[in-house]
Amino acid sequence: MERLAHHVSATGELAAEPLVVRLCAVASRLGRQVGVLIDRAGQVTCVIVGDDHQLELPDLGRWGKESGRLRGLRLVHVHLKGEPVDADDLNDLVRLGLDLVAAITLQGESPHLVSVGHLAIDRQTAPHLSVLPTSVAPMQPWASLQFDCGAVIADLDAQLAKVRPPARMIGARERALLVHVGAESIAHAETRLNELEELARTAQVEVVGRVIQRRRDIDGRTLIGSGKLGEIAFKATQVDATLLIFGRELTPSQSKSIAQLADTKVIDRTQLILDIFARRARTQDGKLQVELAQLRYSLPRLGDRDNSLSRLTGGIGAIGPGETKLEVDKRRCRDRIHRLTDQLEKIKAGREMRRDNRQRSAVPSVALVGYTNVGKSSLLNALTKSDAFTENLLFATLDPTTRRILLPGGTFAVLTDTVGFIADLPKELLGAFEATLEEAAAADLLLLVVDGSHVELEAQLKAVQKILQAHDMGDKPYRVVVNKCDAIADVAGVRELATQRDAPLVSAVRRDGLAALLHTIEQTVLAVRDRPLPIVAEPAWYPG
Repeated sequence: MERLAHHVSATGELAAEPLVVRLCAVASRLGRQVGVLIDRAGQVTCVIVGDDHQLELPDLGRWGKESGRLRGLRLVHVHLKGEPVDADDLNDLVRLGLDLVAAITLQGESPHLVSVGHLAIDRQTAPHLSVLPTSVAPMQPWASLQFDCGAVIADLDAQLAKVRPPARMIGARERALLVHVGAESIAHAETRLNELEELARTAQVEVVGRVIQRRRDIDGRTLIGSGKLGEIAFKATQVDATLLIFGRELTPSQSKSIAQLADTKVIDRTQLILDIFARRARTQDGKLQVELAQLRYSLPRLGDRDNSLSRLTGGIGAIGPGETKLEVDKRRCRDRIHRLTDQLEKIKAGREMRRDNRQRSAVPSVALVGYTNVGKSSLLNALTKSDAFTENLLFATLDPTTRRILLPGGTFAVLTDTVGFIADLPKELLGAFEATLEEAAAADLLLLVVDGSHVELEAQLKAVQKILQAHDMGDKPYRVVVNKCDAIADVAGVRELATQRDAPLVSAVRRDGLAALLHTIEQTVLAVRDRPLPIVAEPAWYPG
């Protein structure tokens, strides 16, 4: 076994004859697959011993796919059952970025047949490298093998340079493979993946594929089991994904295990939403809330950020420098959390004082609440002629915005646009919604805005109501408002919903139904308040 590592193969040679002969003899005597990794200089860098049907390659470190090149290692190993390069070999080939894989069969203790698998890049069939195809050559007798290994690898490198140049990742977006795991139906899983794809688009991530794994029992270590994870890792490499996004929250240990086995960056839905919040927060309150949420999410994961820390610890009963650094990081994180919490308490007191002033002045308050991206900000702009930021993205609004609104009877109220909710709201993000929940709790009337053009509008409405009920606002006066009526496909179904819930149909873009909505707001506020509404002293703009 030790002598296997001493053999050097010549340029253009798949593997030196003495190396292959000794490799086959060792495999035959052990009754196990034996293989070697050979670099482009012909040196054996690693000797691997598996069982009778497969090898498990060691951790080779993260492969820099952004370089546009192969790893510079080829695998030559022995198959005991006479089979050519198989699916496991091709998985290793693509996932690890190997130059090629060769499988040698036995005749007694001597090499018999050999098959070679490698990438098969064709610029005409895969001009954008949406997948990485493979090719397995027919088995040939080892004794008469005609195969110029160096020329094949050089040609593969040249083709890869054309379809995936080294600068491809510079300034480019991440490419994500979305993964849904759960016992739900395929239709429900597709709906969840559609929302996850919208979140990825909002975070400027390009989605290059989807995987649905229906699984009732969750694997505590890898969520989906090592076998399925290997398939996902293989697909991620095929579609050139740089990121795996899971639609459910991962524990720190799961995130670490998946990243190690898949050799790819891994995030979950919570981390994706946190990234969106960090990009879009504008006010001091919003930025502090997002930073606090990120720190609370990161604190239990600090020990898994860097595998090198585990190699810095001391011996039995000792405390090494890695553990010391980890404890320092955790202490700094906790200190920062305490400071942010104190700052946010002061900001919260300021919000409460402003709300108290509005209540003393008898100004009624109306809050727009609803699922994210249902058009609440557009509706605020249409009703108040303001310029709140609007875009067809999830969580376009992260900070509550309050404007005065003129009602038909010459009275006025204040209208507040709030942060959109989302189903299965991660607990780390509850703080980021604190200002929104406070405004909703203090409002005289809630307008539950739904997207009339969305196929899951009923599910979205129930998700919002569930969040409000969880925060003791289930009994608060509210009216459902169906927005985007200009884009409704199922007109009959939406009109039935609007009739059942006595909900006005409006279009913030085309300004349809705004006058009727203002009458509804005025009548509802008058019904729930025990004092008259304030009269506008000066003329104001009125959308009706």
